[in-house]
Amino acid sequence: MSATRLLVLGVVRMHGKAHGYQVRRELLSWAADKWGNVQPGSIYHALKKMTAEGLLEQVEDIEAGGGPDRIAYKLTEDGETEFLVHLGRALSSDDATGYTLSAAVTFMPTLPRAQVLALLKQQLANMEAHTQSTHYAREHAIDLGKPPHVSELYRLWSAHAEANVSWMRDLIGRLEAGEYVMAGEGDDSAVFGAPPK
Repeated sequence: MSATRLLVLGVVRMHGKAHGYQVRRELLSWAADKWGNVQPGSIYHALKKMTAEGLLEQVEDIEAGGGPDRIAYKLTEDGETEFLVHLGRALSSDDATGYTLSAAVTFMPTLPRAQVLALLKQQLANMEAHTQSTHYAREHAIDLGKPPHVSELYRLWSAHAEANVSWMRDLIGRLEAGEYVMAGEGDDSAVFGAPPK
């Protein structure tokens, strides 16, 4: 699942029901266009496509008055399942761009703490393996037949990989220490929305 689809489902879920403009405004206020590569047009496309797929349902919003945005969206039961399954995958799977992991981190409190920790530990293992491969490539760039200056690219990748590992270890430590309200802990529905009924 793309970062855009995960973010759109998450924002609609968070609000219970949301207009396309509301989803767009929320994501742009988070700067998701920069860290998630979410383009405004892709938000509307995702809403229409996921409605056609049965993940979202269109509902008329009487409160919208006479404006053009009278149609809102809400998650279906299939949409809730899709959101939770792909959120879990995004928290644990290798993500070369970082967009999907970034999207998943914004909604990680919708899952129980123990589940998030298990998923992030898998992600950490992926990151550590990636770090090892970038170290090897950096150290053996000339042996691999690459021009000497190409090793600078491997140094850059290695620095990014090391920073990712450091950040993930820190996040796991903070979650283990009880930071953030996670699903099932207190009144999490006020922040993260509830599953559709």
